[in-house]
Amino acid sequence: MAPPRPTTSIPAQSTTKHNLGAGLNFKSPSIDPHPSGPPKHGQFGQAERGVSVASTFLSGVLAINAAQFIGLPFKMIDPKFYNDYIAFTKQSFAVLVTTLTQWWSPTKVHVSGDASLPGQLVQRPDGSLECDFPRRIVLMANHQLYTDWLYLWWIAYTNKMAGHVYIILKESLRNIPLIGWGCQFYNFIFLARNWEQDKPRFQQHLDELGDPNDPMWLIIFPEGTNLSATTRQSSKRWAEKNGIQDMRHQLLPRSTGLRFCLQNLRKSTEWLYDCTIGYEGIPLGKYGQDIYTLQSSFMEGRPPKSVNMHWRRFRISEIPIDNPEAFEVWLRNRWKEKDHYLDYFSRTGHFPSQEPWKAKSSKEIREIKPARAIEAEVKSGSWGEFLAIFAPITAFLTVLFLFYGASVGALRKRRASSRTVLFRKVWQKKR
Repeated sequence: MAPPRPTTSIPAQSTTKHNLGAGLNFKSPSIDPHPSGPPKHGQFGQAERGVSVASTFLSGVLAINAAQFIGLPFKMIDPKFYNDYIAFTKQSFAVLVTTLTQWWSPTKVHVSGDASLPGQLVQRPDGSLECDFPRRIVLMANHQLYTDWLYLWWIAYTNKMAGHVYIILKESLRNIPLIGWGCQFYNFIFLARNWEQDKPRFQQHLDELGDPNDPMWLIIFPEGTNLSATTRQSSKRWAEKNGIQDMRHQLLPRSTGLRFCLQNLRKSTEWLYDCTIGYEGIPLGKYGQDIYTLQSSFMEGRPPKSVNMHWRRFRISEIPIDNPEAFEVWLRNRWKEKDHYLDYFSRTGHFPSQEPWKAKSSKEIREIKPARAIEAEVKSGSWGEFLAIFAPITAFLTVLFLFYGASVGALRKRRASSRTVLFRKVWQKKR
C-alpha cells in the first residue's frame, strides 16, 4: 500500500478582521494561481455583485424570519400544521441559498457512491441530480469548507427533503441576527462543547426527532469544525497526546455526539449515511477556507472549480454504538478510509470505484479506476420556488391591507354619515 502523504504545515494567515466566524472568510484569497483562475470581475463589478448578493440574501432572510414569526400562533392552535409550515420556511432558506449560488457562484458538483447505494443516485433527462435516499437518516461528513452544509442541504433538496434537515451547530451561532434566530425556529441543535451542559438539551432535541413517521435528515460533522491551519495543528497535538495516528486530509473525528445520536435514534432510523467531500484544485497543505472565500466565490466569480461527493452508508444496527471505546475505534477507522479516498482524489481529481485501503501495492492503487460520477449544477427548480419565499409575508400584508383598508373605509363612511346627520339637524334648527 502506498505510504501516507506528508502534510505540510502552513502558518495561520492573519485574517482576523476578515473572518466572520464559522469559517466564513471574506477577504480575497492570496493564492496564485487560484484553482478557478483569475478574477472575472473588476472592483466596480465586484462592488455591484456584492450589493446584489447582500440585498437578495437580506430580503430573503427577512421574509423568511417574518414568515416564521407570523406562524407562531399556529404552534398553539395546530402543532402539526405549524411543523409543516416551519418545514416550508426551512425549504425556503434552502431555495434561497441555492438560488444565490446559482446566480452568483455557479458550481459544478460531481456525485458518486459505492455499492451500498444501488440506484439511489440518478441523473434526470435534463441533467439535474435526483437522490433517492430514505426519509430518515443520520448523515455524517468530513468538514472541509464553510459551505459544506450548503451542498449537503442541496443534496437534501434533490431528495425533496430540504424542509426536514436538522443540523448540529456551534452554540456561538445561535444569536447571530436573523440567521441564528431562523435556525432556532428550525429546531437546529446548538452545542457548547461542554458535554454536561449539552447532554440534556441534546436529549430533548433527539426525543423530538424520534418519531419514525416524521421525515428527518440529521447532519453532523464529527470533526466539530472545518479544516484550517489552526485546527490542523490542534488535531495533530491531540493525536500526539493520545498516541494515535493523525489524519492527512481531515481532522480527527469526535465520537461522543455522533454515538449519542445513533443510540437515541436507532429505533426509528435504519441508516447512517457518510459523505466524503473534496474540492478540486486545493493544493496539498493549503486550506479551502483560505482559497474559496466569500469574496472569491460571490464577487470575483471564482467559486470552487468543482465540489465532489462520494457516498456510502452503514446500517446502524451493525455499528458498536453501545461500547464507547469500540465505537471510537470504528469511527476513526471510517475516517482513515476517507483519508484514503481523499488521497486518491488529490492525485486524480476523482473518487475511486473501489476501496483503495484494500489494495496490496502501489501498482494496484494506480490501477483502480475512478468511480462513475454524476455531474450536476447547484440550482433550484424554477422561479416559482424562489418567489414562494415571499408568499407568506405577501399574503399577510395583503390581508392586513385589505382589513385595514376596509376598516378605514367603514370609519370614513361612519364619519361622513355623522357629519351629514349633524348638518341636517343644524339646518333644521336654523329653519
